[in-house]
Amino acid sequence: MNTLTTAPLAHLLDILFKETDALSPAASSAATVFSDEELERLKRSKTEYLEFYGQLKDLPLAVSRETGKLLYMLARSCGARAIVEFGTSFGISTLHLAAALRDNGGGILITSEFEPSKVAKARENLMAGGLADLVDIREGDALRTLAVDLPETIDLLLLDGAKALYPEILGLVENRLRPGAPVIADDADSSPDYLARVRSPGSGYLSTPFGEDIELSMRLG
Repeated sequence: MNTLTTAPLAHLLDILFKETDALSPAASSAATVFSDEELERLKRSKTEYLEFYGQLKDLPLAVSRETGKLLYMLARSCGARAIVEFGTSFGISTLHLAAALRDNGGGILITSEFEPSKVAKARENLMAGGLADLVDIREGDALRTLAVDLPETIDLLLLDGAKALYPEILGLVENRLRPGAPVIADDADSSPDYLARVRSPGSGYLSTPFGEDIELSMRLG
C-alpha cells in the first residue's frame, strides 16, 4: 500500500493543489505590492520576516506537486522515522512527509509555523488525510520552537519557511542529523548565506541545485 496515492490522502492532495493553483493570481497580486528589490530584501531580512509572512497568511505558499513527490521519495528511500520541517503553512509538504513516515512504519514529524490560522488549517488537513498522529505542529517562531525537545537523531530536514533563517534553523538541528540525512531547502536562492554554508568545502555537506528552486544537500558522516 502507498499512502500517497490512495484514499484519503490522494483525493485530499488533489483538492489542495487545485485550491493552490486557484490562489496563484492572489499570490502574484500580493507580491506586486512590493517592488522586486523590496520583495527580495524582505525575503532576506532576519528582522522583518514575521511581519512579511504575516501579510501572506491567507496564501498556501505550497511546494509544487513535483517537489511534494520528491519529499515523499526522499523520506521513503532513507527510511526516515524522525523528520523536522521549518514552515508548515497549510500542511501540503507536511502531508507528503507524514505519508512517507506512515509507509516507513511510523515515526514523528516535528514542524513549526508561526501563523495561528495556518496551524489550524494544517491540523484540519492532517486530520482529513489520516496523518495527524504522526505530526507535532509547534506554533510560534521556529527559532524557539525548534530549539528544544528534538529527537536525538533526525533523518531528514525540510527548510521551507523564512528564507533568511535557513542557516539558523540548520544550526539548531545540525548536530542531530544522521550521516546521509537529506536536507531540502525550497527557494534557497533567496538565502545566499545558507547556500554558501552548505556548498562550502569542508562544511559537512554534499550539496547541489535541484530543479528550478531546490537546494538538495546530504549530511556527510
